[in-house]
Amino acid sequence: MFEQTFKNIDDILFKDSGADSELDYIGQTSWIMFLRYLDEIELDKADEAELEGREYKYILDPEYRWSAWAMPKDAEGKLDHHVALTGKDLVEFVDTKLFPYMASFKERTDNPATIEYKIGEIFSELGNKIQSGYGLREILSLADTLPFRSHTDKHELSHLYESKIKNMGNAGRNGGQYYTPRPLIRAMIAVTNPVIGEKVYDGAVGSAGFLCESYDHIKANMPQNVDNLRTLQKSTFYGKEKKNLAYVIGIMNMILHGIEAPNIIHTNTLGENIRDIQEKDRYDVILANPPFGGKERKEVQQNFDIKTGETAFLFLQHFIKSLKAGGRAAIVIKNTFLSNTDNASVALRKHLLESCNLHTVLDMPSGTFLGAGVKTVVLFFQKGEPTKKTWYYQLNPGRNMGKTNPLNDKDLAEFVELQKTMPESEQSWVLDMAELDEKTYDLSVKNPNTPEVAPLRKPEEILDEMAMLDEQTQEILGVVRGLI
Repeated sequence: MFEQTFKNIDDILFKDSGADSELDYIGQTSWIMFLRYLDEIELDKADEAELEGREYKYILDPEYRWSAWAMPKDAEGKLDHHVALTGKDLVEFVDTKLFPYMASFKERTDNPATIEYKIGEIFSELGNKIQSGYGLREILSLADTLPFRSHTDKHELSHLYESKIKNMGNAGRNGGQYYTPRPLIRAMIAVTNPVIGEKVYDGAVGSAGFLCESYDHIKANMPQNVDNLRTLQKSTFYGKEKKNLAYVIGIMNMILHGIEAPNIIHTNTLGENIRDIQEKDRYDVILANPPFGGKERKEVQQNFDIKTGETAFLFLQHFIKSLKAGGRAAIVIKNTFLSNTDNASVALRKHLLESCNLHTVLDMPSGTFLGAGVKTVVLFFQKGEPTKKTWYYQLNPGRNMGKTNPLNDKDLAEFVELQKTMPESEQSWVLDMAELDEKTYDLSVKNPNTPEVAPLRKPEEILDEMAMLDEQTQEILGVVRGLI
């Protein structure tokens, strides 16, 4: 049922001249779903207060509540056409009243743990792109049918929302930066194994895939009680995101996973001077796929000890600094990080190996990330003691990766299992740091256990064999003819 609703919303957006890509579709669906969700939260809290005999103070003023402008209903519970805005009036209300009012919440609080902060940020960063008031009226009616009350409803909505994010990644352009394949995320979480009571952080949160999957992992493996659920909700997951649309999508994705006011801050993570990071700012587990290839400005580079324009290398420094002693991390990075010969790359590898135990490197096949023609590795490390040995695993799913052949959980099952004991196999090996060249700290993926491939034969040998087989065939045919 919900799936059809999402499809119908996309169809209306497709026909609207204001929204022209998958990125626009999900952005527009997100702000409408957020307001629908906010209305459900307010109704739940008002019911709760009534049962306890106290008055509930609504977050939104009466005219900006869902039931006033989006879906005013008559006595029979149907849309009241006498009151409901439509056409130009509806678009004008949304653009000139609703969005400015919602954005004004930004001035009310700077605490990211509050729903008020989320309202202010979302509506400061997104605009309404739906130009047809009639189309918008249809979308609001469809969104009104989406229930947010039960856990099952939210689970189904989150599943559909994830599909939309995936499609956006598949749509190419800059959509891919929002989507890390979920099987890879789950394998990274299985190895780092975050538990209740720990703080989990992603400084390049994107669509919040790492935090949502960590939520599912921790919840499934913890004692189910009120204290643990509160800890999971309020003080477990933290993130930062620079891009407007990704910030909104990440918030919405976490909300659908059951986190009411996600601790995600809308900021440029790299704008923070790493020398200012204190113990109180550190985390137990860091999981991320930071953007790579960007060129950061000189003033941003000043925030780091190792100066480089490569965004991912700055993020890696930020992550090492943001880990608690004994903290664990799994970070996706371009495989060239392991072998680049420039001074910054060498210095960063040295820093990583001396301050952390880089215990595992997972080498991913080409095509893991749709639309991004780069090869990546995942670095698994623990802060606090230098690296002595690193276990490498070369993932080979036995097929070409791509849109029709994406990564699945089965592909990574062997890696997750073998990582516990780190044996040598055809796909895995161990690098002893004592053998490392200290001039280059080169960590490139060189599998010494690849099975020997039979050498190619010379053309003359092949032709001789073909001639011999040809003779044998003629003999057999002669015998057969003699029998007929």
